Amino acid sequence: MSADGPHQGQPLVTGGTDLADAEAALVLTHGRGATAQGMLQLADEVHREGVAFLAPQAARKTWYPNSFLAPVERNEPGRTSGLQAIRHAIDEATGAGVPLERIMLVGFSQGGCLASEYVARNPRRYGGLAALSGGLIGEDLDDEYPGDLEETPVFLGCSDVDPHIPEERVHDTAAVLESMNADVTTRLYEGMGHGVNEDELEFVAGMVAELLD
Repeated sequence: MSADGPHQGQPLVTGGTDLADAEAALVLTHGRGATAQGMLQLADEVHREGVAFLAPQAARKTWYPNSFLAPVERNEPGRTSGLQAIRHAIDEATGAGVPLERIMLVGFSQGGCLASEYVARNPRRYGGLAALSGGLIGEDLDDEYPGDLEETPVFLGCSDVDPHIPEERVHDTAAVLESMNADVTTRLYEGMGHGVNEDELEFVAGMVAELLD
């Protein structure tokens, strides 16, 4: 991945427990038009003592320009640069002594798509993935997702009528991640629209608690 993409050099916003004292970490990716700071506010709702927050900021508040359903090349170099921003945040956490199996990726909307893509493209055992109103990126999902996620817990939450995320793509994302040996929970909410609800926050909070066990 390029070291000088559009999102490199952007802030990595932190919160929660200080990373030097943390036992676990959340890597938080925001949606289109939003901010890293906004993801810290979401994370505050699921925080446990001992969990650090690391939220990369996208340049111009957008990870990639087009729909996540567009051909991949139409979302470059933003997509690749965004994946690199996630990798940098993970490296910050592991460099501070937090093991990968205690690092959870949490993303909303465009950030949920990016987090899903990162996990699928870099398979190993993570602390978890919560993709809220998101799914794997690309016009068509292919078979280029080899690797073992080693029962990484995954939560996919979305409306059944989300204007940006088709229900079919949520199911297809679940199928890909399950084929890679992830432990996937999918919940579709009737008529919710594009947002995050209390049930999702409660489920994610439970995943965060598991990081500390």
